[in-house]
Amino acid sequence: MDDKHMQIGEVAARTELSLRTIRHYEETGLVIPSARSQGGFRLYTETDVARLMVIRRMKPLGFTLEQMRDLLDATDRLDGDDALGTGEREALLERIRTYQQAAAEQVEKLRVQLARAEDFAATLAARLEQNAPPARL
Repeated sequence: MDDKHMQIGEVAARTELSLRTIRHYEETGLVIPSARSQGGFRLYTETDVARLMVIRRMKPLGFTLEQMRDLLDATDRLDGDDALGTGEREALLERIRTYQQAAAEQVEKLRVQLARAEDFAATLAARLEQNAPPARL
């Protein structure tokens, strides 16, 4: 990816995460700024932004910080320059498959919840329409 460095405000705007949330993820070790400016400001790269986006997508699916850390560790190791043995590579891929399956199951649960919510909203709209005063001509 690109070496361009961004300050935390730009990263917050791009990820739609608050400064506080990004700092929290730094404190928990999920994302570490790639550099610091001479003035001590956090500096992030596109890789850091991509990592934050993974975290942002996992959060509403109910994944814990520890699960996020585990998945990021697995993807970091797969993407790393280190030569992995076949067994180690397969174990990492299996960890990722487990998260993919859990994400797919959660997405299905959310689809059911959304369908129920839309049905409820439609029921309320029909009730309002049914009880609306007649239009005057």
